[in-house]
Amino acid sequence: MNIPLCLPENITPEIFLRDYWQKKPLLIRNGLPQIVGLFEPQDIIDLAQEEDVTARLIQTHITDEGEKWSLKRSPLQAVDFENLPEKWSVLVQNLEQWSPELGALWQAFSFIPQWQRDDIMVSFAPKGGSVGKHYDEYDVFLVQGYGHRRWQLGKWCDPSTEFKPNQPIRIFDDMGELVLDEVLAPGDVLYVPSRLSHYGVAEDDCLTFSFGLRFPNAADLLENLCKTLEHQGESLPNAEFQIPFRLSPQTQPNALLDPKMVTNLKQQLIWLLQNSEQFDGIFTHSVATAVSQRRYELLTGDNEYYPDEVQEVLEAGGWIQQDANVKILYTENPLRIYVNGEWIDELSEAEANLLIRIANGDSISWNKLASKVASQDELELLLDSLCDWLDSGWIVLEEAE
Repeated sequence: MNIPLCLPENITPEIFLRDYWQKKPLLIRNGLPQIVGLFEPQDIIDLAQEEDVTARLIQTHITDEGEKWSLKRSPLQAVDFENLPEKWSVLVQNLEQWSPELGALWQAFSFIPQWQRDDIMVSFAPKGGSVGKHYDEYDVFLVQGYGHRRWQLGKWCDPSTEFKPNQPIRIFDDMGELVLDEVLAPGDVLYVPSRLSHYGVAEDDCLTFSFGLRFPNAADLLENLCKTLEHQGESLPNAEFQIPFRLSPQTQPNALLDPKMVTNLKQQLIWLLQNSEQFDGIFTHSVATAVSQRRYELLTGDNEYYPDEVQEVLEAGGWIQQDANVKILYTENPLRIYVNGEWIDELSEAEANLLIRIANGDSISWNKLASKVASQDELELLLDSLCDWLDSGWIVLEEAE
């Protein structure tokens, strides 16, 4: 199933990235009609109670002191959905793990590199339900799948923004001047940049799907850099990567760590990072492993695939494509392919080329597969590889209708 981009006809990907991305919101009426009918509220309530599902139940209680919020995380049970207050919401993360049809809708946002994909979250709320006024540290496309939700967008926030005390979720009261106040109907899409305050309230029983997009933060990159240096640090020539320790006349107390010396070491380290070709490769590897990681464990099925079975499906008009649960990316010079935070370093040239085509959104039919091989032996090798990738959950095999 080919899903067109969700952007309006008058806004190209170039215009969106130039004028809207991380700058201002965009409301797209009927931008993703394919989501309508995929789920109903009871589907999400039932799914939230399943094992291995990451879910949250948020309730709003009205007291003499005002609103009091409560939060319960998974595992959730049927009893948790009894005797609920008038206003509540249930949120389920990583929904593409449970619905390949929903995961396929990532294609509508393919103008954003796939390494920025986080996951698809769904929020169900009855009339009046909400998760409060808040902001997120990631960009998000909010897609209405069922019912209606009113969205208000306000001020830009930052780490100094104060949240309400003694509440289990990060919410606040002051959204500043509103820049948008609209009700979304099924199929509508609303882009909300990172750190822009927003507030969604259900107009009736409604499902809102959040297609989240993240950048790695400094802690992620440094953590992966340290892991890379631990395993690949020997590739750096000691003479280049050593920071020379230069003593100067001791004018400070003997036990004091001299701030000037710390600054000097910092400057030498920065110079080294900026001028070392070996370090550039290590840092690229660190970034690739960081941005290709999934936040949630990949659940794979018990199916085993065999080459003759795969070939039969492909010859009958089926195709292979990337599983929406998986992040696949590659680097150039040198060519390296990463899947879910791991460098896949034992690929033949044919395997690498095939995996790159799949990662770039190509659906692999039998004709596409057979036309790119040099021999029958290579074709058999690729069929074996496809079976391994299917077993690992990297790709999916779709049968012709």
